[in-house]
Amino acid sequence: MRSAFAARPANQYYTLTALLAAKGAQTYTSRVIAGSVFTLGIVAVSTIGSSADLRWPGSRLLLIPVAISCFASTFIWLRHRWPTRTESGVLVGIATVAVPIGTLAPVMPLYGLLGSTAFALIIGYTALFHGPRLLASVLAVAVTTLIYLAVRMAENDLVLTLAGVALVLLLYVFAAFSCRLVVWLTGAEDGADAVEPLTGLLNRDAFYLQTATLLASRNRDDDRYLVIAVVNIDSFAAMVSVAGNRGGNRARIAAGQALRETVRRDAIVGHVGDAEFFVADCFTTPDSSPLIERIRGAIAATPSGMTASIGVVSTPLQPLVEHPPHEILDEIVALATTAMYEARRAGGNQARYVVRPNLSISDDETDGYDTPLL
Repeated sequence: MRSAFAARPANQYYTLTALLAAKGAQTYTSRVIAGSVFTLGIVAVSTIGSSADLRWPGSRLLLIPVAISCFASTFIWLRHRWPTRTESGVLVGIATVAVPIGTLAPVMPLYGLLGSTAFALIIGYTALFHGPRLLASVLAVAVTTLIYLAVRMAENDLVLTLAGVALVLLLYVFAAFSCRLVVWLTGAEDGADAVEPLTGLLNRDAFYLQTATLLASRNRDDDRYLVIAVVNIDSFAAMVSVAGNRGGNRARIAAGQALRETVRRDAIVGHVGDAEFFVADCFTTPDSSPLIERIRGAIAATPSGMTASIGVVSTPLQPLVEHPPHEILDEIVALATTAMYEARRAGGNQARYVVRPNLSISDDETDGYDTPLL
């Protein structure tokens, strides 16, 4: 069992943000973060305008860029898109510098101790979305600031100092541990390289790997059918030109969510291109039209009202088990893609089926292209 604090891949940030997008929670989460950062900016402005004594003559001037950085960060979180991993890391760095300025400025260290609780927000966010190295840096700054405040407070009341420091440290530890535990329990660390960032579905390589594993696990007596579907959003380029990239991203997220909610539990679903999705599953018959029609209807029922062209290949599993899985998949996907383009040329919002195709790696007789099952 891997530790919840073990190192994780560099694209862990995108894995977790993709999970938020898949659940439709990305906008809500960004607004909560923006509200939290904005509140910290208000605290900085209130400190500037308060009658509290500050340690240095220019302390109020130092708090001005702190407030500005908070409001600028708020704007970044309120944009139509989620910040990139680099932008997020920069925001963490700015906050890690800004909080000590605000906590060390007051003459009374108790005020600084109260302000140092803001580090818990930064620590929790960093533990959830970034790696242990950045988290360790934030913790180092937070603990150093806390120790400095504790030394100043201890001159007046040692017992109160110990109690206050213990409480703040407890907040730090709980924020770091609970957020890292969430990452571990969701299994996001192990699947970071397999996830397409926007929709939270498998990327092309991961889709191929899981489908190849499905093929390799079958035996010669398996009488089921492998079904591969290529789903492409109709007129996606026109949609982006009208609604912009933001509208296009929403459409892809909605399509991915519709697929996730419609397919069976063991189905393999991937987002492999701008507007293209793959679905793989096993059936007891070559007729996959009930599932495909549910997929088509689910996509058409999304808020954007988009439609999809779908190409489907159904082929017996038994002849495939002795052949290289990736070569099989390449050929089946190519056939399904051709069928998808036929559906698009016919007007879209429909499916085309290929049943028992004559694969080059197999000597089995097939029926070639079947008529659409509508």
